[in-house]
Amino acid sequence: MLLGNAKIVAIDKAPDKDQLSYCMIDNGAVAIEGEKIVWVGDADAIPEDYKDSKKFPYRDLGGRLVTPALIDCHTHVVHGGNRAVEFEMRLQGASYEEIARAGGGIVSTVSATRAASVEELLASALPRVDALLAEGVCVIEVKSGYGLDRETELNMLRAARAIEKHRSVRIKTTFLGAHATPAEFKGEPDRYIDEVCIPTLRAAHAEGLVDAVDGFCEGIAFDTAQITRVFDVARKLGIPVKLHAEQLSNIGGTKLAASYGALSVDHVEYANEEDAMAMAKSGSVAVLLPGAFYTLHEKQLPPIAAFRKHGVPMAVATDCNPGTSPLMSILLTMNMSCTLFRLTPEEALVGATAHAARALGLSDTGQVRAGMRADLAIWNVSHPAELSYRIGFNPLFERIFGGVPVAR
Repeated sequence: MLLGNAKIVAIDKAPDKDQLSYCMIDNGAVAIEGEKIVWVGDADAIPEDYKDSKKFPYRDLGGRLVTPALIDCHTHVVHGGNRAVEFEMRLQGASYEEIARAGGGIVSTVSATRAASVEELLASALPRVDALLAEGVCVIEVKSGYGLDRETELNMLRAARAIEKHRSVRIKTTFLGAHATPAEFKGEPDRYIDEVCIPTLRAAHAEGLVDAVDGFCEGIAFDTAQITRVFDVARKLGIPVKLHAEQLSNIGGTKLAASYGALSVDHVEYANEEDAMAMAKSGSVAVLLPGAFYTLHEKQLPPIAAFRKHGVPMAVATDCNPGTSPLMSILLTMNMSCTLFRLTPEEALVGATAHAARALGLSDTGQVRAGMRADLAIWNVSHPAELSYRIGFNPLFERIFGGVPVAR
């Protein structure tokens, strides 16, 4: 098809900028052949090959805005149960660490997840997925980490893989066995890593269920030595890594992740300038998760200035999970990244597209240019800043997934 009469937000490097930016084409057109974008440019310069209405049926978009489809690069959408009671506890003054040490937090979701079948996990995840798709998302990363035993971790990944069979979306799966120590291994995190986490990672890889390996490096979870053992196995298996790090304190997770060339380091509120320098050197993306920051009433802001100074790409994601970020709106996430973390709307959009793609190791999406997958979002707005500006308003007109229009 040929999309015309549109404002195109290509997301690319402008001649006068080092960082990715909007790169607007006010009177733009996009030619799509199969699953790929084959041409993007000014409507007055459409090549003759793409003016053939039989081969490239023309669609007039009425001046609407076209962006790359959005990408949620950090979610936990597959899980059992919910933690609404803990939400109430936090409002009564309990901290995240207090809830976790009392047996709540991540571990409290484990029993519900273990009790659910693959089919039940899939069924409960789909409404959350639908909420994201309705806001222009075409790629979702899904983590395991609420099973904490071999079979449930595998079932979570199987359910995540199955989402693609039921929805027009691309799923990237991440093994997060090093998320917490289950009750049956209380006080024995090293034994859990050796006897459950690493063998399950090997099994998941053998079944083709793992696109990346993650861990939670924090005082209430696992230390750098324990994460190192998991990452060493991932490296031997040829699987890229990423890490939850520096969310509640700084225990060296960011530097560890950077030393492994991690795709991303996520949360990073307590990261410092040295961490930013390490990430810049490794090319790791800083994934900002304002939903967790908001839910937990955190005060420590990520080092945005240091990330900008050292050229660390910043992605934004919902962190959709049952406890610390029950957030299923990527548009609200973009707004929160601006209002809470002081990103610009331009940074927020790049963070939910091109930089989010990079955080997942994807090079074929996140930008509107020839050769990329035709994953697009068409909006009833006139300027991309509106996507971060409004609260509780969804201006999506249509998604295009792999060249196929999908009704909102």
